Amino acid sequence: MIKKAMPVLTGLILACFAIYCLAWFFGFLEGSMPALLLTATLVTFVYWLSERFYFASQRRAAARAMTEAQEHRRAELTARGIAPDEGALQTQEVGKVLAQPWWLDWTAGLFPVILLVFLLRSFAFEPFRIPSGSMIPTLRIGDLVLVNKFTYGLRLPLIGTHLTAGKPVARGDVIVFHYPLNPKEDFIKRVVGLPGDEVAYFNKHLTINGQPVVNTPEPAFFDDSTSAFYKQFEEQLGSVRHDIIINDAQPSYISGIEDNFQYRNQCNYTVEGVTCKVPAGHYFVMGDNRDNSDDSRYWGFVPATNIVGRAFFVWMNFGNLKRIGSFK
Repeated sequence: MIKKAMPVLTGLILACFAIYCLAWFFGFLEGSMPALLLTATLVTFVYWLSERFYFASQRRAAARAMTEAQEHRRAELTARGIAPDEGALQTQEVGKVLAQPWWLDWTAGLFPVILLVFLLRSFAFEPFRIPSGSMIPTLRIGDLVLVNKFTYGLRLPLIGTHLTAGKPVARGDVIVFHYPLNPKEDFIKRVVGLPGDEVAYFNKHLTINGQPVVNTPEPAFFDDSTSAFYKQFEEQLGSVRHDIIINDAQPSYISGIEDNFQYRNQCNYTVEGVTCKVPAGHYFVMGDNRDNSDDSRYWGFVPATNIVGRAFFVWMNFGNLKRIGSFK
C-alpha cells in the first residue's frame, strides 16, 4: 500500500516545488532560497532515511525471494534432465527489482547533493549577482561574486543565531546584507562607518570622526554602462585601498531620503550633504559609485543582524571573463 502511494505523493511534492520556483521566477511571490533549500534538504532526508531503513531492505528481500525461486526452479529442471538457459534474463529481472524507482531516485538519490549545497551556502559561501552600478568601479553590472559567510561568524540558517564569534566587521569591507527597509532584498555596499563613528559626507568629501578621508586623484574612469567619463579617486578606508568615482554633474544635496528609517534622528541633512552618528550594533555603508548609489545616506544604517557576509571574489562575468578575480 505504501509503495503504491509513494509515486503519487512524490509527484505532488515535486509539483509543489516546481510551482513555487515558477511563481518566484515570474514574480508572483517573493521566494526565499534559504527556506527552499532547507525544505528540500529536510524532505530528501526523510526519503533518504526511508530508503536506507525500509525501501532498500524491501527490494533486497524481494530480490532474494526471486533468486531463491529461480534457484528452486533451476534445481527442478536439472533433476528432470533439462538444462536451464535463462541466466541473463534472470539477472536482468533481479536488477530491475533492486533498482531505485524514479520517486526515490529524484529524492533520496539527490539528498547528498542538496545537503552539500545547503551546508556550503549556509555556512561557507553564497553566490550573489551584481544587479546595478552602485559599486562601480570595484564591481560591475553582471559580476557574479562569492560572499564569505563565516568571516563574521557562523549563523544558523533563517534564524540568524550566532554559532561562532568570527572577526569584527572592518571599515572598508564590502558586505552583502538584507536591505533594512525590505529584508527580503539583498544589497551590496562598502562599510564606511562603524558603531559609534560620526560620518560626514559634505560636498562629496568623506569625513570620519572629524578626520577627512584622503582621496588620491586617478585617471578618469569610463563607465560603459552609461557611456560617460567620471572623476576617479583612490580612497583608503582602514587598511583597504579602493577606487571610487564622482559625477560632478550631480548636486551635493541628497534627495529622495526615506523618512521612516530607524535612528533617523541620528542624521542631520543640509544642502551640502549629511552627517550621521552610527548607533551601536549598526553600520553606515556607501557605494563606490558615490553619485549613483542607494545607500545609508538615503535609508539609514545596517543592523549587524542583517549582514549576510563579506564579498571578496568575482567568480564569473559572462560578458567579460577578465573580471574574474579577487577585489578589495
